[in-house]
Amino acid sequence: MKKLFLLCLSVICFFSCDILRFSPFEVTSWSPGEGYHSNSENLAVSLKFSLEPDKDSVERYFSLTGNNGRIKGNFYWQGRKVTFVPVTPFEINNDYNLSLSAEAHDTNGLSMDTAFEKNFTTRPGKGRPFLISCSPSMYEEIEDLRTEVRLVFSIPVPLSALYGNVSFSPSMTGIWRQEEDGKTAVFTPSVPWTKNKRYEIRYSTSLTDNNGMNIGNDFKSIFIMGIDKEIPSLIQANRITKEGKYILLVPDTTGFTGAAEKFTENSGWEKEDRLSLVFSKPVDSVSVKNYLNVEDAPSLFPETVPGFNAEFVFYFDAAPVYESRFVLRIKPGIKDNAGNESKDEYIYRIFANGESSKPPRLMGIRMAMSPQNNTNLVFFGADKIFENIPITDENYPASVSVKTWIELYFDAAQGASIDVFSVMELFRVDTTNNVLTFSPRQIKTEHFSIPEPQSGWENYERIEITGNLTNSIYFGIVNFQIGPGLKDSLGNKNDKLLRISTIK
Repeated sequence: MKKLFLLCLSVICFFSCDILRFSPFEVTSWSPGEGYHSNSENLAVSLKFSLEPDKDSVERYFSLTGNNGRIKGNFYWQGRKVTFVPVTPFEINNDYNLSLSAEAHDTNGLSMDTAFEKNFTTRPGKGRPFLISCSPSMYEEIEDLRTEVRLVFSIPVPLSALYGNVSFSPSMTGIWRQEEDGKTAVFTPSVPWTKNKRYEIRYSTSLTDNNGMNIGNDFKSIFIMGIDKEIPSLIQANRITKEGKYILLVPDTTGFTGAAEKFTENSGWEKEDRLSLVFSKPVDSVSVKNYLNVEDAPSLFPETVPGFNAEFVFYFDAAPVYESRFVLRIKPGIKDNAGNESKDEYIYRIFANGESSKPPRLMGIRMAMSPQNNTNLVFFGADKIFENIPITDENYPASVSVKTWIELYFDAAQGASIDVFSVMELFRVDTTNNVLTFSPRQIKTEHFSIPEPQSGWENYERIEITGNLTNSIYFGIVNFQIGPGLKDSLGNKNDKLLRISTIK
C-alpha cells in the first residue's frame, strides 16, 4: 500500500512538472520597446505576463535604472499587465535599463526561468535633429539690449540653414556663428534690440542638419526686451456662441459710482454660450481663476490650458437657468509673468434669456363640450385659474366613456418643436372628488379634429390628444397638467409642473 502511494505521488509530480514546463511564467510583451524614444516626458514602462503574477514579488524584484541611478515610481495593475510610471518624467539624453529578477513568480509560486532584461534610450543617435534649449527662454524679460540668442541642437546644424530658416518678428538683422562643433548656434544682433518690445523667434521644419535631415517640428519662442512694468488689464469680455461667434459684453459701472441709473445688462445669453476674457498681455491662469467670481449661476471651468495666456475661455458646468440674472466679477490682483498685478475691477451683469434656450411651456388647452359634432368649444389659458368647465350630462353622460379630444398649445424656443414623446409620457388629467377621468389613446401633430387653431394662438405649437372621457355626478377641481421634464427638439427642458386648473 505504501509503495502504491509513493508511485502515485511520483506520477502526480511528474505530470505537474510537465504542466509547468509547457506553461512557463514569463513576460509576453513590454513597452516602450528597445531603441530610441523622443517623447521622454510621456513614456511609461509596462509588462504583460503569461500567467497571473504575484504582484508583491513583481514589484519587489522590478528594477529600472538610468544614468543618474535607480528610477522611483508607482505601479498600476490591470489584470496581468503592470504599468510603472516614474515620479518624475523620463529625461532626454538618457539611457535606461529595465530588469525583472527570475525570483518574480506567479500566484502559484512558479518563478520565471530567466531574468527579464531590456534597454531603451532617450538619447538620439543619428536620427532627426531637435532643439534642446533656447535662450532667451519663453516669455523671458531681458534687460541687456545686446543680448545674444542661443539655440542648442542635438546634432550640428549648418550656418546656411540658420540664415534661411530662422526668423525674428519684428525683423532683426545680425550674424550667426557656431559653437561646440556646430551644435550651438549664436545670433548676435547688428543693432540693439528695442526696449519694451516683444520679439518672436521662429524656425520652420525645413531647417536641416549637415546630413540634410530636417528638424521635424516648427518652433516659436517669445521674449520681451527691457524691464516690464506694464500693469495687465482686461481689454474685453466676450460671449462665445455655439457657432463660435464673439459678442462683446459691456461692463457695468454703476456698481462703483453708486449712480441711480439703470444697471448695464447684457441680455441674450444662451445655455451653451462660453465666456472669453482678453487681457492686454499674457497673465497667469491661476490668478485669473482666483480673481474671477460668478454670482447666482453655476460654476465656471477653464477651457484654456493652464499657463500664461492673453485670452482665457470658460464654460459653465451646467446651463444657467433660463431668464435668470447673474454677475461676472473680475477682481484686481491678476498677475503677469513679471509679477505685475491688475488694479481695476470689472463687473458684467448677464441676463440668460437667449431665444434658443427658452424651455417649452404649456400656454392653454381647448376641447369640445359637444364631442359628437366637435362644437361648443371651450378654451382655458395658463394665465387663468379655476374657470368653469361646462361639461353637461347631455354630451358627457355620467359613468359613460365618451370619445373626445383635448388640444394643447405650447410656446417653444425659436426654431424648436415640442418633443411629442415627452408629452405622451407626462400629460395627465388629475381631479379631486373623482370628478372625471380621461384615458389618452392617440396624439396628433397634424390633421386635427378642428382644422383652425384657437383664435390669437396661431403662433403657438398645437398638439391634439384623443381619448375617452368618463364624467361623474360629482363636482370638484379638474387639472390638465404636464409633469416636470417637458422637452423640445433643441434639448431645452422645463423642470416645472405645468398645470391649467378648472372647476366643474
